[in-house]
Amino acid sequence: MLRRLFLSCVLVVAGFVAGLVLTGRLRTAADSRADTVAPPAAAAASEQPARPGAVATLGGPDFTRIAGQAVKGVANISSLQIVHTASSPLANDPFFRYFFGDDDAFGARDRRSLSLGSGVVVSPDGYVITNNHVVGENMREITVALPNRKEIKGKVIGTDPATDIALLKINVSGLPVVPWGDSAQLKVGEWVLAIGSPFQLNQTVTAGIVSATGRQNVGFADYEDFIQTDAAINPGNSGGALINTRGELVGINTGIFSQSGGYQGIGFAVPSNLARHVIDELMKYGEVQRGSIDFRVDKLTPDLADEVGVSSTQGALVTRMLRNSASYDAGLRPGDVIVAFNGQKIDDVSHLNRLVADAKIGSTATLKVVRGGRTLDIKIPIVSTKTSRPRR
Repeated sequence: MLRRLFLSCVLVVAGFVAGLVLTGRLRTAADSRADTVAPPAAAAASEQPARPGAVATLGGPDFTRIAGQAVKGVANISSLQIVHTASSPLANDPFFRYFFGDDDAFGARDRRSLSLGSGVVVSPDGYVITNNHVVGENMREITVALPNRKEIKGKVIGTDPATDIALLKINVSGLPVVPWGDSAQLKVGEWVLAIGSPFQLNQTVTAGIVSATGRQNVGFADYEDFIQTDAAINPGNSGGALINTRGELVGINTGIFSQSGGYQGIGFAVPSNLARHVIDELMKYGEVQRGSIDFRVDKLTPDLADEVGVSSTQGALVTRMLRNSASYDAGLRPGDVIVAFNGQKIDDVSHLNRLVADAKIGSTATLKVVRGGRTLDIKIPIVSTKTSRPRR
């Protein structure tokens, strides 16, 4: 009996020891496998060259090559402007202005103001694109500082306040340029870089994504079709480059939405396709030729929609026009709601204005309007902004 009990104890102890040895061997094997697999993976990653927009070994995209190339084509812009200010310290007081108006009853003085921004070199022979608000209205002198720290006096070829674009020229050749990209191909979520000189910090590069395209009614310009991005854009970035992961220019950084005056992740850029069209017009004609209409349209609010008998606020409401205008002769009337322009559905007033501006001068456009529950097609002429009649 004792002998059988002793044998059983020996077997239990032997099994327990064998289990410990087996477990130890398995853990050791697992540890050694991790040690042998890791080095080849790290070596393979280090041997692969970084590609623009590719995920780097540390987990983020590698923009070093495209950023290093693109900064060579981004310049600093400084514009000396003359600002006309009233001499009276009460000039901005509402009570004072109620009695004296905006006239300089107590005299005025001119002061010099320096506007700072960025610009993008778009041709080797010295054409530089920037924002119109960087150049300013009363510009006296403009200086372009290249990345090699060389400062050159610039000449304004033309400006377009409607899109906030200006074209400059400097007498230098052989400049590195930022190649044009196709902004129509941008996708929401795509990586982009903003390059400029925020707070006079030259050739600053920030990264983000395209947050939205086709942004309108943000209040920066009359003709709005902005790219929205969360790449950091701050004062001084205006006129700088927004580039894609191929190093192509897809936008001109223009403004920010901010309650603090600094970066809050909402920046706006003029699409490169629009900017390129504007500078082509400025180089050919010294101005941008746009189509116009001879009547006034306003936003269609819910109250106005009820008043004119439409169920949606999409479209543009005709509010004023001259009785001797071509559009009146064609049959258009105040109170009509324009819902389509040349077959394209109208979202709002800004959308209609952009389509009119892009229409060929001298052509005839077909408007689809709603009047009293009926839908009508009316053909109106597209005239030049210079020859259009006053909108009253």
